[in-house]
Amino acid sequence: MGTSATVRCSPLWRWRRNPLRRREDVWEAWILLGACVLVALFGPLAAVLSARATVDSLAQRRAERHPVTATLLRDAPRTVSGDGGTVERVFASVRWISADGTSRTGRAQVEAGHEAGERVVVWLDRSDRPTLAPQSPGEADVEAAFLGAASFAAVAATAAAGVRGARVVLDRRRGRAWEAAWRRYGAEWGRTGG
Repeated sequence: MGTSATVRCSPLWRWRRNPLRRREDVWEAWILLGACVLVALFGPLAAVLSARATVDSLAQRRAERHPVTATLLRDAPRTVSGDGGTVERVFASVRWISADGTSRTGRAQVEAGHEAGERVVVWLDRSDRPTLAPQSPGEADVEAAFLGAASFAAVAATAAAGVRGARVVLDRRRGRAWEAAWRRYGAEWGRTGG
């Protein structure tokens, strides 16, 4: 009956005293630990700050825009997109009454398929110029969550790239040390005692 030896390698081997441990192994362990700490601290911070900035920016956009009722001057086209789907919103000529009571005309985004003379809702900026409808709070939350996750991923990717770069440099140093040891001791291995 044979015996099998199981070799177990602890992930913490670089931290223990070991005759095979090199100075580069300890550096690599510290760099990896530092990267993990940086991701743990700055990843969530970047995510929260990015999400908060997105929510604030989109809320400011919503506050700067207001809806008005306008009259279509021409039929809003019924459009089909290049992939065969229908387009929900199109640009069309409209007339509306501005805050100062004057009648204005311009091109605004409206729902497709309305006919001339119909009343539609258009969005205006602070200068009473037509603009796109702002995102709803729910859409803003989704975008903020996505950008927060992307910020966290960017921090993690940067740390991973740093660790990878450090590992390449340390592997080169280990390779040079290995070659030097082969030159130093390789000749002695060919000798036999007699």
